[in-house]
Parts: sequence; structure tokens; C-alpha cells
Amino acid sequence: MDLSILLSLAGGLGLFLFGMRVMSDAIEKVAGARLRNILEKLTTNRFTGMLVGIVFTGVIQSSSACTVMVVSFVNSGLMTIYQAAGVIFGANIGTTVTSQLVSFNFSQVAPVILLLGVLITMFGKKGTLPKVAEIIVGFGVLFLGLNGMSSAMAGMKDVPQVVDLLASLRSPFLAVLLGTALTAIIQSSSVTVSIILLMANQGLLELPICLFIILGCNIGACTPALLASIPGKKDAKRAALIHLLFNVIGTVIMYVVFRIATDQVVDIIQSFSSDNGRFIANAHTTIKIVQVIMLLPFSKQIVDITYLLVPGTDEKVGYRDNFQLQYIGSKVVLNPATAVVEVMKEIDRMASLASENLNRAMNALITLDQEDIDEVYQVEKNINFLNHAITNYLVKINQTTLPIEDMRSIGALFHVVNDIERIGDHAENVADAATQRKADDVSFSKDALKELGEMMDMVNEIIRLSIEAFNTGSDAHFDEINQLEDHIDEKEREIQRNHVDRLSRAECSPEAGMIFSDIVSGLERVGDHANNIAYALKAANDAEDARS
Repeated sequence: MDLSILLSLAGGLGLFLFGMRVMSDAIEKVAGARLRNILEKLTTNRFTGMLVGIVFTGVIQSSSACTVMVVSFVNSGLMTIYQAAGVIFGANIGTTVTSQLVSFNFSQVAPVILLLGVLITMFGKKGTLPKVAEIIVGFGVLFLGLNGMSSAMAGMKDVPQVVDLLASLRSPFLAVLLGTALTAIIQSSSVTVSIILLMANQGLLELPICLFIILGCNIGACTPALLASIPGKKDAKRAALIHLLFNVIGTVIMYVVFRIATDQVVDIIQSFSSDNGRFIANAHTTIKIVQVIMLLPFSKQIVDITYLLVPGTDEKVGYRDNFQLQYIGSKVVLNPATAVVEVMKEIDRMASLASENLNRAMNALITLDQEDIDEVYQVEKNINFLNHAITNYLVKINQTTLPIEDMRSIGALFHVVNDIERIGDHAENVADAATQRKADDVSFSKDALKELGEMMDMVNEIIRLSIEAFNTGSDAHFDEINQLEDHIDEKEREIQRNHVDRLSRAECSPEAGMIFSDIVSGLERVGDHANNIAYALKAANDAEDARS
């Protein structure tokens, strides 16, 4: 074979893969967060989940990305395994969008598309324009690659060895194995089917054998999700197995049908296909739709099979468990599209620990219970562990390709983790005060205890509202939070004045006065930290909008 044909084929494949990657990554950057929210909220039943899976995969042009994201969602507890089944089924239909686009052959206008993307990159510097330009550039490069591969394959028709080799591929079973192996290596059924489409267009492959290669591509497409689930929890492994079982069962059924009625199937698909390329694209879509129609009613049974293949349950990590991460870490699938959501859940867990520990410390200050004091110190160590672990994870994901909305959040999340850690430090300070009060037999007046209780109630409320605002991203509680912070500041000044009055009337010892004053000041600063948490994401978004 002429070396130039091989080089042209390799160059075209490289451009195609690069264009596909650039386009898919850019789409995830631009629309990933919105699509993720849709994926999270509109998968209440298997039918809506299937529709979301179709749309999601059709938009990002990758069933692998969708299924890996679903595995990540399941692993983090954001989606149940039964919800995941519908999305995975839909993703199998959505992945056929790529082959449909390829079959329409935009190769002739690819240079124009590429030029448009480059011009937008050069002159569009604000907002999402650079990312949209990446999508257009990826689209153009993709079709330039297709053009290169098509030209190379046209030259292969004149090479007898290649023609004879491909003509010898007559075994349906070997064709399925070939499709499985190629897709497992490339890790994209869209790419493999596109290559088959080009070869069929050039007459290098017979249409009947293409049907069986496509079946193999469907099985090979499960590789990314299976690999992503390996470090994950049991439910993550089950989600990946749903994808595998769907394609294996669907392939077996379609294989039997094709063996029995190959000619009839070919005739049916040819009846609504204008050429061989359209035949491959339509066959790919038809196979997936038929498989979903057959297997969607049995999605519960498929999920049940995964429980037989992966028995047992993971050991649950409680929010108070020492030195363990629940939503991020070594046993969690790292997916850039869901990483920030998982971090926020871990931060929420850390915030619950800090809030509870502050209340425990305040209780210990009153009761002088040594067990409570000791537990405050132990929980503070756990909070410090979470602080370092979450911060390191944020540094790690900041080096990956995150959706634009999530990139805005990274800096804010660093600040939120720090504010929560500071709340934990104030709890430790209160425990120190309790220890000192116990050692020196220091007593508080009834008025002082009453004032501490009133201020603590306000602090608890602002922490609760701020964490809720942080988790939901809503500004519904901002007015209430602002008022509470003002009231806490005012309460702190009022309490300090009353404290001075008690000191002047000798109703309070100097030792008690110092402890009391420090605690009141500390609670006021806790209110400030809570306010920072509430406004962190809003401040980040406002700053980004100002830059845009």
C-alpha cells in the first residue's frame, strides 16, 4: 500500500479525533452546568430520564461523557440507580446524532466553518464567545479530518490487498468482535461508526457486515463508563453495568434478528436512506431506538441483575465520621462536569460538623461537661482534615476542564471552606474557655448566660440560612441574612455594654469578664463568616460578569 495513503488516513483520523474532543469539551464548558442541572432535576422516572439522556448526549456528542457523568452522579448520591437506568438508555439513542451529522457530509464547507471559528476566537474575547468559537473550530476540524480519511479510503479501493482483506470479513460474529475491539480502543462508538460510514461510502465494506460491526461498537462504547466506575462505590459499578447489560442484551437480540433476516433488514433501512453513508447512520439510529423500545419496560429487571452481579452495600460514611470523605476522594469518580457539585456536598457536610461543634462547645461552656469538651477538640481535628482534603481536591479539579459556571465558583469555594474552618476554630476557642472556666472555677451570672443563649440562637439561624443559600444558589434569604448580621452586631455591642455595667457593679469577676467578652466577640465573627458563606457564590458571579 502506498505510504501516502496510510499517512493521509492517520492524519485524517487524528484531526477527526481532535475535532471531536475539542467540540465535546467546549460544549461541556459552555452548557455543562445547565445540562447537569437538567440531568439532576428531570430524571424522576425512567421515561423522562430517557428523554433527558437523548437530549444531553445529542448536545455534547458523547454517550461516554453522559454515562460517565451518570456514574459520577450515582456515586455521589445525587441520582438513584433506577433514575440512572433511564438516562443511560436515552444516551444510547443520543449518541447516534454524531453519525447522522457525519452522513450529511459537511466536508466541503469545513474550511469555511473552521475560518469562522478562528475569526471568532481572534475577535470575540468576552463572555462565552471564546468557548462557542472552540465548538465551531472543533466542528470544522472534525469534518476536515473526515475529508482526509475519505480521500485516503478512496485511494484504498485501488489497493487489491485492502479490498481482498475487507471482502474476507464475512463472519458476523467476527464483525461484532471487531467493532467491540475498535471502539474499546478508541473509546467512542461515534468515531468507530463514522469510520464504518466512510468505508461503506467508498464501497470498502458490504452493508450487511456493517450492521454487525455497529452492534460490536455498541458494546465497546461501554468501556469508558466501566473504567470510570472501577474506583467508585458499588452503585457506580451498577450504573456502568446497566450500560453494559443494555448493549449486550440488545446486541444479542439484534444479532439473532440480523442473522435470520439480514437481507430484509438491509432493504428496510435502504428504503429511507439515499446512499451508503445515510444507510450506516440510519442503521445506527434504528438499532438504538429498537433496543430502547424493547428494553425500557424491563429497566427495573436490568437494575435488579446488577445487584446480583455487584452484591452488598458500601459502608456508609456519616457526616461525623472521623477523617473520611463521603462525596470526593479515592472512591469517587472524578468527572469535571460533576466535581463542583460533589465538592459542595462535602462542604455542606463540613458545615454541619462545624455548626454542631459550635453548639456542643457552647453547651460545654455552660455545663462544663468534660466529655463534650473532649469531643469538641476531636471534631475540630476532623474539620481540619476536611479543610485540607477539600482544598487539595479543589486545586486538583481546577486543573481540569470545568464548565464555565463551575470555573466561576472555584475561588468562592476556597473561601467558603476557609470560613467554615474558622467557625470550627471559634468552637475550639469556646472549648478552651470552658476548660479555663472549669479549672479556675469561674462562674457566669444569670444575665450573662441568658445573653449568650440569645446571641447563640441568632448565630445558629444565620448559619442555617447561609448554608441553605450556599447550597441552593438562591438569594431568597439574603435580606433576612443581612438583617440577622446587623442584629448580631447590635446584640454584641449591647451585650458588651451590659457586661461593662456588671463589671462596674462587681456582679462579675474580671476572669469571667475576659472569658465572656472573648466569647461574645467570637460569636459576632461567626456571624460574619456565615454572611461570607451566603454571598460567596454571588460575589464570584458578580465579579465574573463585571470582567465580561
